[in-house]
Amino acid sequence: MGRAVALSGRIVVVASTVALAGCGTSGGQRAGAAVASLGAGAGGVSSAAYIEALQGGVIARLGNIELGKSDRQRALEAEYRALEAAPGGQPVAWEGRGVGGSVVAAAPYQVGSQNCRQYSHTVLVKGQSSTARGAACRNSNGTWSPLT
Repeated sequence: MGRAVALSGRIVVVASTVALAGCGTSGGQRAGAAVASLGAGAGGVSSAAYIEALQGGVIARLGNIELGKSDRQRALEAEYRALEAAPGGQPVAWEGRGVGGSVVAAAPYQVGSQNCRQYSHTVLVKGQSSTARGAACRNSNGTWSPLT
C-alpha cells in the first residue's frame, strides 16, 4: 500500500507497510501488549529452530512452573518475539490453557558484533505470578542464544 506525492516536479512514493505478522492485541490484555505467534522464519529457519536456540528460555529457570508442551512453545515464541521485534519495555503476551504470561525486553545493546537484550518473563498460573530474568544475543541466522 502506498501513495505518490509530487514534490517540485518529482514523484516520491511513500510506502506504508507493517511487517508484524502474527502480532495483534486482545481485549483481555493490557493495551499495547502483543500476542505472540511464530511461523516459519526468514531464511527458511523453522520455528522449531528458533525455540531450540533459546535453550528453554528464561522460563526454564522457573522450576516451580509446570507447562504443557504447547504452552511452553507459546511462552518461548513470546520470548523470541520480544527479543526480535518488540520495542524496549513493551510486553509481548501469550495465553495457553489456564496459564499465560508476558515477556518484556529492554533496549538492545551490543556485545562485539551481536545485538543483545536483557528481558524478563512473567508467568501467571492459578493466580500465582513468577518472574525470571535473563539476556540473549541474536545470531546471524536470526535465532537468539541465551547468555549464561
